[in-house]
Amino acid sequence: PDPASSSAPYRLYNIGNNSPVQLMTMIETLEKCLGKTAEKNMLPIQPGDVPATYADVDDLIRDVDFKPETSIETGVQRFVEWYLEYFGEST
Repeated sequence: PDPASSSAPYRLYNIGNNSPVQLMTMIETLEKCLGKTAEKNMLPIQPGDVPATYADVDDLIRDVDFKPETSIETGVQRFVEWYLEYFGEST
């Protein structure tokens, strides 16, 4: 639904860190936090792949005056800890 015409107006904000992270860095961070090695099948760049992506937090900074500064390592570690506790999983 359109936030402006909703009976409960809302805004969605991207709260990621606005620094690009290499895919392999993300994978290695997950491996470290989970204590597991990912099974990787390296391929050339595929149609639709983009060379770089990152969170655009400009709206968040402008509207809320908050700029996320959590590193990928810290953020992934916190997420993994929460996920494992919430779902009662173990690595």
